[in-house]
Order: sequence, then structure tokens, then C-alpha cells
Amino acid sequence: MTTATRTTIAELASLLRPSLLRLTRLVRNQRVDTSVTLTQLSAMATLHQRGPMSAGELAACEKVQPPSMTKVLANLEERDLVRRDPHPGDKRQAIIGITDAGTALLDSERRSRDAWLTRRLAALTPEERALLQRVIPILDKLAQQ
Repeated sequence: MTTATRTTIAELASLLRPSLLRLTRLVRNQRVDTSVTLTQLSAMATLHQRGPMSAGELAACEKVQPPSMTKVLANLEERDLVRRDPHPGDKRQAIIGITDAGTALLDSERRSRDAWLTRRLAALTPEERALLQRVIPILDKLAQQ
């Protein structure tokens, strides 16, 4: 890779990063229930996507320290958004799962964000929407690396 290519790529990164951050912030702000933190929503989403798991496994998935996850789960359990079930092989541990109320809250949050983004996308031209459609696999590739 030449120096000119590296500079061009660095310039692209510098232009793309603020736009992605702004859009992400705007989408995150389209909240239904602001009494639940983004960290709590993320933990519930992980449980919804990956299924029940121990608090330690969830902390690892969320890349937080176990004591922090303990606080998150205590709050969610108090609100009946997650439940603790006995671990089948180790009675000292619990398996954390999302409740129906937790799933309903996640669905409501997704619908709110999708509705906001739908309105924003409707304001674009058909050509702009088609271009965004083609960019999605590239953004997914960047997110996976």
C-alpha cells in the first residue's frame, strides 16, 4: 500500500467516523423507556439473541466486569425484565434469561428506532436509498473486523 493510499484511507476514516457517531447517537436517542439504560438494553438484547446464560458469560459478552453486570442484572430483575433460574449443573450459579416483559420492552425500543429511521430514509431520494442499500454489506464487514 502506498503512502498516498494510506493517506486517502485515513482521510476517509476521518470523514466517516463523525458521521457514523452522529447517526448512531441519533438512533440511540429514539427511546421509549429512558428509565432503562443503554447498558441494560444491551444486556437484554444479548440475552434475547443468544439465549439464557450465566452472569459471568453475559459480562464477557458485554465486555464489562462481573461486578458491573451484577448491578445491571439486579436492576433488571427488580423490574421483572430478566429472571434468574437455577443452573442445572451448579446450584451456586444462576442462569439469566429475559422475561416476556423484557422482550416486549426490546421490541418497543426497536419499533421506535425503526420508525424514526424510516421517516428519515423517506426524506431521501430513491437513488440515495438504493446507494445506502448497497453500502449495508460494507458497513457490516467493517463491524465484523
